[in-house]
Amino acid sequence: MYNEFDNKIVVVAGGSGGIGRGIAAAFASYGAQIVLVSKTKAALLSAADAVGKVATRQPDIFEADLRTLEGCTSVQEYIAEHYGTCDILVNAAGATRAGNFLEQTDEEWLDGFALKFFGTVRLSRAFWPMLKSANGHIVNIIGGAARTPDAEFLVGGSVNAAMHNFAKGLSTLGKIDKVNVNSILPGLTETDRVTRLFEQRAKATGTTPQEIREKLIAQDGITRLGTPEDIAELALFLCSEGARHIQGTSIAVDGGSTPGLY
Repeated sequence: MYNEFDNKIVVVAGGSGGIGRGIAAAFASYGAQIVLVSKTKAALLSAADAVGKVATRQPDIFEADLRTLEGCTSVQEYIAEHYGTCDILVNAAGATRAGNFLEQTDEEWLDGFALKFFGTVRLSRAFWPMLKSANGHIVNIIGGAARTPDAEFLVGGSVNAAMHNFAKGLSTLGKIDKVNVNSILPGLTETDRVTRLFEQRAKATGTTPQEIREKLIAQDGITRLGTPEDIAELALFLCSEGARHIQGTSIAVDGGSTPGLY
């Protein structure tokens, strides 16, 4: 179905786990050369092994701290030296915390923006010339909290909203330079990160992670949590030639839990 991805260079920031790894596996299964980027080598090796089982080409890995300008720059330099181009950049790094607003520190706020927001900004800027040359794609994995504020998730919601605005603005440059920039807003998705979020919310509210899970599923009116594969299916389509006329949009993959029109 997506043979057009054969030999394409796909860089997945945050590809060592969760949604990022799921997206990497999907592209790899259609022949893309995947480069997984994260700061933890052990997690990268584990992800490369998992992705390699469905890949036609062995995934590459690159260890970098995407919280820093130097880390982001080093990713682009590695890709330029080893591959010479980038066709698709997936910005999936970021693990913003839930918690009680009055107890959350400046460090938690700064860390949330450093990785997810500034990592996306810096990687997009660094890779833009390659993506322009390749008529490539950027897919940002943001989150439903960009549209739905939550007192127990103020760091994540604020970071997501900033990313949402940035991506929409960048897409206007994408129209000029023929780079498609789109975003996915996952709802609750079965990943280790969501498990940690349930634990953080439980601590903030004096309940249990299981109670939080049940409460949020009931509150959202969904039958199940999403999976990384749900997100990956949309990422494949957005980067296909059939989706070239989709530019600057943000699509929710949340089982219908987004409450508003926007």
